[in-house]
Amino acid sequence: MRRAADRLWRGSAARTAVASRARAWHSLAPAATDLPVLLPAATRLARNAAKARRGGGPPLRLTPAHGVVLLAVFAIACGVAQAQAGAGQPSVLATLWKWLPVLLRGFVFNLAISAMAMSTGTLAGLVLGYAQISQVKAVRGVAAFVTHFFRNAPWLVLLFYCMFLLPFQVRVFGITIPIPDWTKATFGLALPVMANVAEIVRGAVQSIPTAQWESAASLAFNRRQTMWMIILPQCIKRMLPPWMNLYAILTMSTVLTSIVGVAEIMTLTGRALSAENRPGLLLPFYAFVLVLFFLYCYPIARWTLRLEAKYAVDR
Repeated sequence: MRRAADRLWRGSAARTAVASRARAWHSLAPAATDLPVLLPAATRLARNAAKARRGGGPPLRLTPAHGVVLLAVFAIACGVAQAQAGAGQPSVLATLWKWLPVLLRGFVFNLAISAMAMSTGTLAGLVLGYAQISQVKAVRGVAAFVTHFFRNAPWLVLLFYCMFLLPFQVRVFGITIPIPDWTKATFGLALPVMANVAEIVRGAVQSIPTAQWESAASLAFNRRQTMWMIILPQCIKRMLPPWMNLYAILTMSTVLTSIVGVAEIMTLTGRALSAENRPGLLLPFYAFVLVLFFLYCYPIARWTLRLEAKYAVDR
């Protein structure tokens, strides 16, 4: 009897200890949820969402800290190159200053190529994107094939095709008109831009709720009026971030034209290094090119955020 009572007392004591531990565990968790392990993530996500609402869009991943890092890399590269310089050779900064007008002229040429390719590709992409949502099946099929073909083709391959398949000159009414290399390179870059803009337009239009189309139809709007007066104005906010991202990618990709002989900043940088014949200048010169592209792309990122907030569409 004593052994049975002892076992019964031990069992009740163990159950009491387990119950007290459970009560202590539940007392640590808030009463509003039964998943306390998700609270830190939920709090962080709510804080990021509030910050995005205040700023008019998601927080930028490209920050001034990246520019500081690039400037530090440039300074270190200049220091290393200066340490390797021989006696009587000009300093790294003096050499860079001597070639600065040439490099800036090449950089401006890169920007001109990107602007022309983006303009041409955007205009063609708007037409192609509208064709992808056409009510005619044949038009939709051809537009989808063209979009996916150029969207999934390597940009460098398209550049080579345009450089070597397009004529070097054309004759119009007996007059020979040469086609420069940069024109063909711009056309080659505009092809993938066209395909990506077409996908941006198609995705933005299809993201609009169907109730907008039904409401327009109830007000006797035809398809063209609905598209241009109701749907496309609401697509601006949806299209701006990917469009600006595509432009930044295109700006960075203009250096590919140096492979096909276009005299842009990379080509001119290589010529400057060959003229100086100093291997130590390679890192500071190319670090300077990186800084130039960052100084151009970072304001675009800030401008994108302001445009997105300006053209915000209430859902």
